[in-house]
Amino acid sequence: MSEQPQQLRVAVVVGSTREGRFAPVVTRWIKSHLDQRDDMSVDVVDLAETPLPTVFPAFGQPPAPGTEEALAEVSPRLAAADAFVFVTPEYNHSFPASLKNAIDWHNEQWHAKPIGFVSYGGISGGLRAVEQLRLVMAELHATTIRNTVSLHNAWGLFDEEYAMKDTQSDAAAKTMLDQLAWWAQALRDARNARPYTA
Repeated sequence: MSEQPQQLRVAVVVGSTREGRFAPVVTRWIKSHLDQRDDMSVDVVDLAETPLPTVFPAFGQPPAPGTEEALAEVSPRLAAADAFVFVTPEYNHSFPASLKNAIDWHNEQWHAKPIGFVSYGGISGGLRAVEQLRLVMAELHATTIRNTVSLHNAWGLFDEEYAMKDTQSDAAAKTMLDQLAWWAQALRDARNARPYTA
């Protein structure tokens, strides 16, 4: 009997920390897609629940008191992940400062790992946030998935109980996660065969 492959560990990073945010609705929806998959396990890293400092130490200096404790709530979970899904709105043609802050606190945790995007907003559906994120994550040696999930006028896509009404969005989520799984498996195999060096 052949051995079952180890599940791919996917960290869903929730980028918005705004009061009254719509992010929990979108996150529950994409998590439901991940929960249906046999090849993936999910860990939701909500930056509103795990806030990180915004003041960085000088190069070569230790972090300020309390910083290591805050990072301990996030960093090991990112390091353990084989892949990521970023859930992000669009703020001023870009993505939230809270997400950039979390990205900048880390480096090797992103290396040689794939990232899928679920963006949401009004007419643009958060696509400009994703464009900016692709540039940032390339600098951190990550691989971004070509197909995104973009929820245009997101508030109208869910019913009163926050269930998704749009079958095209569900289809887009499946396509993105299928691609994420391919890249996650390929890159995990590659990292295991030969550690990645930046």
